[in-house]
Amino acid sequence: MSHPVASIWAATAHPAPETPPIAGAHTADVAVIGAGVTGLGAAIKLAEGGASVIVLDSGGPGFGASGRNGGQVIPGLKHDPDELDKLYGAAATEFAGKTADVVFALIEKYGIDCAATRGGWIQGTLKTSHLPMLERRVAQWKAHGADVEMLDAAGIRRLTGTGRYVGGWIDRRAGTLHPLNYSYGLARAALSLGAQVHGGSEVASLKRSNGRWLLVTANGARIDAGHVVIGTNGYTGRLWPKLKGTVIPASSFQIATAPLSEEQLQRILPGSVAISDTRRIANYMRIGPGNRLMLGGRGTFSEPKELADYRRMVADLKAFFPETAGTPLDYYWSGRVAMTWDHMPRLHRPAPDMTIALGYNGRGVALGTAMGQAIGAHILDPQTPLPLTFRTIRPLPVHDLHPIYASMAIEYYRLRDSLEK
Repeated sequence: MSHPVASIWAATAHPAPETPPIAGAHTADVAVIGAGVTGLGAAIKLAEGGASVIVLDSGGPGFGASGRNGGQVIPGLKHDPDELDKLYGAAATEFAGKTADVVFALIEKYGIDCAATRGGWIQGTLKTSHLPMLERRVAQWKAHGADVEMLDAAGIRRLTGTGRYVGGWIDRRAGTLHPLNYSYGLARAALSLGAQVHGGSEVASLKRSNGRWLLVTANGARIDAGHVVIGTNGYTGRLWPKLKGTVIPASSFQIATAPLSEEQLQRILPGSVAISDTRRIANYMRIGPGNRLMLGGRGTFSEPKELADYRRMVADLKAFFPETAGTPLDYYWSGRVAMTWDHMPRLHRPAPDMTIALGYNGRGVALGTAMGQAIGAHILDPQTPLPLTFRTIRPLPVHDLHPIYASMAIEYYRLRDSLEK
């Protein structure tokens, strides 16, 4: 079975659950393609409701972004509550505000050992021009009962240890976890409920036949299913027509230092808080396993091979925390984040008894988990509404050229970030 790329998470993970490749012929109520947090979240809800479920993945649980991300559990969507209310309705806003609750409830319910903490998330800003936007954001979430608060420059420095931010806000609904252990824990929960989970089982073909779905894997296994869920996000291939073209698989680069000293830990991100910033091309940071400082951000579209490919991340780390200049790096890795043009996730139903969810724009831990649970509940009882409406699959123009035009867009946004005050 394939394993996650080298990362701090792979190096510190518990043993993976047994998810051998599927073989032979099988029948299930639901076949789930993708053993990330969306697919596993859906599988758990479905199995809880008595449905027979088979989860298939080309790698294994957490192989993609679900096991490589920064482990930040952030509620909400990119849009603020008032805009969500206008675009999608109050139910979507309520769903967005509770996505982190779904994650922590699953962790507690199934005893998932994934170093989960709920120390909050800070969104800081380096731009004074962004402060009014953050003040509106905080006011709107407060109106929805969220435990949020604005921070001035002194307050954010006290909580983060960096003097780069001119202000920001803290969302105490948020937290952090070990994403690969979380994915493994979701897989174990699904298995304990009777679901089948199979790694090394890439779906090669998917066809509708006699009112049901026939899935055939690359190694020849055949699955007859009543409903299909696709939750492949940034690792979406060409299995379903045009789906791959709806998202940009942006690269997220991450680095982790050697363990910080006790003195450094008292100054750098005390209290297990996670942070990111408001720039268009932002960084995100937290303390990870072994008291290592982690930083991530957008990288190039080529696959990184050596530390030199992460030089921008290293420079960003030193800019935020100059005292780490002499601290060695222990890990550097990357993964794919599925981005959409409007920064909103996508729900699709392009055929009967098929549900597709993808495009989490960097908030997949909470949003993907909650979306999977919502999909599972809806399949069990179609009267249970989904948080967003289904959208037609519309590929982005000249999608195959995305490494070129998306790279140009990143550099353009970096320039705009540098020019703003």
